[in-house]
Amino acid sequence: MNRSTTFPITDAEAGLRLDQALAARIPGLSRRQARVLLDIGGVFVNGRRVKMAGRTVRLGERIEAHIGGALERATKEVGHAARARDAASLPQFGVVHEDNELIVVDKPAGLLTAPTPESDRNNLADLLMQRCGGSIFVVHRIDLQTSGLLVFAKTAAANRFLAEQFRTHSVDRAYFAIVAGEFPGDRHTLSLPLHNRRAVTHFEVVERFGDRATLLRCRLETGRTHQIRLHCLHLGHPVCGDPDHRMSISPRPPRMALHAVELGFIHPGNHERTVFNSALPPDLSAWLLQLRAAHRPEL
Repeated sequence: MNRSTTFPITDAEAGLRLDQALAARIPGLSRRQARVLLDIGGVFVNGRRVKMAGRTVRLGERIEAHIGGALERATKEVGHAARARDAASLPQFGVVHEDNELIVVDKPAGLLTAPTPESDRNNLADLLMQRCGGSIFVVHRIDLQTSGLLVFAKTAAANRFLAEQFRTHSVDRAYFAIVAGEFPGDRHTLSLPLHNRRAVTHFEVVERFGDRATLLRCRLETGRTHQIRLHCLHLGHPVCGDPDHRMSISPRPPRMALHAVELGFIHPGNHERTVFNSALPPDLSAWLLQLRAAHRPEL
């Protein structure tokens, strides 16, 4: 379970090692777990990420510990070899395009886009930085269990140029979503504020599976956090496999059925509009075949 704990160092902990202080103040956290949590980057002291288990804590320091999926997935040891084993177990990403300004990646489900408070290791941005041997700027993100296209900037200037397009919603972004139930009509636009900000999604039906499920192409006019998932839920047709809104469907989806299929923007180098496309990955493609078979067993 994800949880964040914040506490000040009192007289009782002052002078202890950081891993000792964490184990003493966080119920259920052993010193061994505390060392792993530090090693993956889930601990902050006075707002700065700290990884030294042997660091002596001082009276009044503010400790933040973020415990969640990153700790659950991590090898329960510390050191370079353990983190290398974590990296080796990650799903593989594909590079769609790379030049001097940017890199476009097809992200698999199960791989984080960027560092989180839980960990700064073994996310896509970190892996790209190791691959490129230079700076990588996170322009936008997609969820852990969502697959598909992402663009990262390789220079500060490219990052500013791309970020402005995302800010003004001039980026072309489309997703395939398989939602529960029979989606009404062939096209629908939903304008529903999220997080007190304007949010608009355009839906188009691609394929129906009776009253079991519907394959939608979802075009984002805006790009708010979890926008497609929340808009689909509002319409009464949650994305199949959404871990936050579990519902029963047979055959069972392999994971959240959401894939970023199209990404278009003005390139920061030549200032020409560039569009990239990504086919459904094998896990969702295989599940769609099962849905078709279940809907039309005679075929």
